[in-house]
Amino acid sequence: MPTPMTRLARLRRLLAGEAEALLVTHLPNLLYLVGFRGSSGALVVTRRGASLFTDGRYRLQARQEVRGARVSVSSGDPLRAAARWLRRQGLPRVAYEAQRFTLGQFEQLRQELGPGVELRPARAGVEHLRAIKDAGEVSRVRAGLELTARVFEEVLPYVRPGVRELDLAAEIEYRMKQHGARAPAFETIVASGPRAAWPHGRASEKRLAKNELVIFDMGAILGDYHSDMTRTVHLGTPSARVKRTYRAVREALERAQEAVAAGVAAGRVDAAARGWLGRQGLGRYFVHGTGHGLGLEVHEEPRVGPRVRERLATGNVITLEPGVYIPGWGGVRIEDVVVVRRQGAERLTPLSRELLCL
Repeated sequence: MPTPMTRLARLRRLLAGEAEALLVTHLPNLLYLVGFRGSSGALVVTRRGASLFTDGRYRLQARQEVRGARVSVSSGDPLRAAARWLRRQGLPRVAYEAQRFTLGQFEQLRQELGPGVELRPARAGVEHLRAIKDAGEVSRVRAGLELTARVFEEVLPYVRPGVRELDLAAEIEYRMKQHGARAPAFETIVASGPRAAWPHGRASEKRLAKNELVIFDMGAILGDYHSDMTRTVHLGTPSARVKRTYRAVREALERAQEAVAAGVAAGRVDAAARGWLGRQGLGRYFVHGTGHGLGLEVHEEPRVGPRVRERLATGNVITLEPGVYIPGWGGVRIEDVVVVRRQGAERLTPLSRELLCL
């Protein structure tokens, strides 16, 4: 596992020639670079060192967690404290995480730094580094997926007509923590019957009914890393339409995985799944991208969607999650996680992709 000093050194190489300092405020990036898990902080990375600014709530925590950076605790806003420190250093150029800054934060930073400092949006930031996982990170994602799969299998006996979606979601999240997860990776999705046509349908008061499709989208945070997994089950004997639709989605996932390899444009992976569903007459019901990066956040780089030109790289961990959502009828989504290898994809999700009929 790379040390904070290694990650900071890589970041400095990305910064070379762009600016004398980078201001990092996105909390998952602070965790990645120096190990800080607090909810308020700003990290300044210069060519010679790094300083984390936080407030008094995290005095003890920061001194215990942070590696590779000096810790500075103040009573006020960490962003303001970082900006004032930067101004005292007299550095001519400061890069910042433009995609993570609000307009208000930018104006505050510009005012604190004064007219003599040039503010530049960072061209390649921490997310670029985070997109390539090392073996330790891949192992953590795999462990989270194994936990998530175990919970799903434990909850299946409760999936029956008459049970509320909310009760199933609560059982899933309870068992995740029981098995060691810090928290769910996101609000668990349980969507049944016509609600399965909602790609992000939150669990509701609705009770499951016979002959319905039920989508489960769930994930856990384990060792700081997120898992993400979707399975669709059917209550009762499936109709020919259910079988046909499920088979089409499963084969779309298989074709997407076959397209994955280092150097392949992410849009080509999306096209493999989308094109297959289109040929089955289901293309208009696939309404989102095929996948996304996964790691310290549940959605991160790289994005796997239509016409994305970014090329996959060895060590990318991505989801593949084609789905079909038919209004008034229901939906099917199957989601696996793979790690990109030089000549293909290694599947990390341990569950079968076959249709479960309960």
